[in-house]
Amino acid sequence: MAIDHDVEELLIMGDSDLIIPQAQGEWETRDVKLIPYRQHVEDISKRHGYCNTVEAEPNVQPWYRDIKRFLKMKEYPDQASGHQKRTIRRIASGFLLSGEVLYKRTPDLNLLRCVDVKEA
Repeated sequence: MAIDHDVEELLIMGDSDLIIPQAQGEWETRDVKLIPYRQHVEDISKRHGYCNTVEAEPNVQPWYRDIKRFLKMKEYPDQASGHQKRTIRRIASGFLLSGEVLYKRTPDLNLLRCVDVKEA
């Protein structure tokens, strides 16, 4: 994803000063128990991005507008019922808002960027 956006430098935060340098190839992993984990990290880093499209009319708000609004301002659409508000909260828990960019979390810890028709 970072390559697609011409990111030149990417900061990865972690909780271990040992694991991250090993995953980055700065240190060699010699512990037999850690080698499969390092290999898994290398395999994950080679995955390709995915794209799902939704047909939409021009000048129409994107399908994720209410989710983004809830994550950003904790506001619901006008006229939303209690059931609709619960649904928005439940669905929003599977998304991440970073600045103005909305990402969908996947079960394998990837993030899929949500884009509108113009951006797609």
